[in-house]
Amino acid sequence: MTIETDITLWSTSRQAAAIRAGEITSRQLLEAMIVRIEKVNPAINAVITLDIDAARDSADKADKDLASNIIYGPLHGIPVTIKDALAVRDMRSTGGARELHNNIPDQDADVVRAVKQAGAFVFGKTNLPRWSGDIQAYNDMFGTTNNPWNTDCVPGGSSGGAAAAVATGMTSFEIGTDIGGSIRFPASFCGVYGHKPSWGIVGSKGYLDHVNGGTAEADVNVHGPIARSAEDLTLLLDLLVKRDEPLVANLKPAMDVSTMRIAAWFDDDFCRLDKEVLSVITTTLDKIESSGLAIDRHARPDIDATGALHIGMQLVSAAMLQSQPEDTANETGMSHRQWLDANMQREAIRDKWQSFFESYDAIIMPVSFVPPFKHVHEGDFSTRTLVCNGSERPYADLVYWTILTGMAYLPSTVPPLGLGSSGLPIGFQVVGPYGSDYSTIRLAQYIGELTGGYQAPGIVED
Repeated sequence: MTIETDITLWSTSRQAAAIRAGEITSRQLLEAMIVRIEKVNPAINAVITLDIDAARDSADKADKDLASNIIYGPLHGIPVTIKDALAVRDMRSTGGARELHNNIPDQDADVVRAVKQAGAFVFGKTNLPRWSGDIQAYNDMFGTTNNPWNTDCVPGGSSGGAAAAVATGMTSFEIGTDIGGSIRFPASFCGVYGHKPSWGIVGSKGYLDHVNGGTAEADVNVHGPIARSAEDLTLLLDLLVKRDEPLVANLKPAMDVSTMRIAAWFDDDFCRLDKEVLSVITTTLDKIESSGLAIDRHARPDIDATGALHIGMQLVSAAMLQSQPEDTANETGMSHRQWLDANMQREAIRDKWQSFFESYDAIIMPVSFVPPFKHVHEGDFSTRTLVCNGSERPYADLVYWTILTGMAYLPSTVPPLGLGSSGLPIGFQVVGPYGSDYSTIRLAQYIGELTGGYQAPGIVED
């Protein structure tokens, strides 16, 4: 089977249209996904919880209601899995932590509620690192999720199970969380599309990032879609935005790509790239320019990247403190005064980004300085190393490019760019001014069309 004939690999938009047109049924789509999970999940370990009986009831009801011309919404009858960091009512939701091993929420996370109201139903949960705190996806309850392109390698994190499930057709789409790159890394490493929204425009309650998590919204962190097409990112963002949130007024319509002023920032001592990543990025930039779009490869925002990263790391660490043991948090935590000072510096950096975007509409930047790497569980975020161009580099260098944009609340879309020399997917992030989410998605769609877009990993056909 191919992407054209395999209904599990269709975009969500196409699946939903096919259900409404009677081309397929919700039950048929669900059963095809169950077969795919049975076949692929033992090797990938992306889906960790299933409620198939309830899902079959939901699919049958969706089909019956559709026959009576009752349509729930644009996602009528679409089966989905949900990252285990997001609360799903009446379904075990753990955040990857043993403390919540038997946690059964009595209400849905904001984003889960939104997709259910649009007609989707949840039939499973996907794997992640403990409290969503790594660029891998493993924990001591559910084990390790593998990259569907090479099971010796990581799928990215923290939404690694989510992206691996999307890449292999085990779900229609997913909702990821992103505080330091947790949508962007998995999208890049698994060869799918991902969108990190402008901070604050999508509700983020119901996020299980510590024992008492879910009742408040965290600084920097956002929730956003992971899908097999950029069209799906737009569809899902439409559904996820908080229409009653004043910040949504900042959302602008998508620009015409042909009029966009585009910059690219990737060749910098701030965080040097592995030659494989550099090759894929430069090849893609060449394709974009050959298509008729100009790219300024020398334009930079007037910020000290290293200084901005340092402030961003402080703010991200502060936002994650409640997931740390109390004694650790007491040693590393910021005082409220320190947070206010860091936030004030962030606002100055955001102003500089905004000044930059008066001259440019988007800037292309790396996600990861290395391609998908082999599993590494020894040590921790601060002690691990990775090999880049034959030399060891700190593991923490992974988040340099992602925190630089995330700390400034900017939207970022990752399209698949194809495979590097190692045979593994590599992506980059298309970043825009605050509220330009639809434009970064539109440009990512354009780029995906140049690079071939989503491809199914070989494990789907093996």
